[in-house]
Amino acid sequence: QVQLVESGGGLVQAGGSLRLSCGVAGRTFSSYAMGWFRQAPGKEREFVAAISWSGGKIYYADFVKGRFTISRDNAKNTVYLQMNSLKPDDTAVYYCAARWGSWSETGIGSWGQGTQVTVSS
Repeated sequence: QVQLVESGGGLVQAGGSLRLSCGVAGRTFSSYAMGWFRQAPGKEREFVAAISWSGGKIYYADFVKGRFTISRDNAKNTVYLQMNSLKPDDTAVYYCAARWGSWSETGIGSWGQGTQVTVSS
């Protein structure tokens, strides 16, 4: 397991942008596929985006395609989520997730503490 720390959340108006970061403690960051999930009040946690250890494979939920971009910098042990054209429906706590090896929404070994994103209309 690794320790994950998210940052970059906040309050933004609809149509605005935010960039979330997730720093990972440990020397094996490049062995992990990384992902982002979110959970809105009263709703279940849902998948947002994921990226393979090399960055060669990227996955997005349909509702963020064309608006969000996931990326990673293995030299900095950090994964990013650039969020553009934000909508009030994007309001949620966003969680970073790490999975050893290839990406799957199951078998996630580590979660961050979450960062709040609030989009006002």
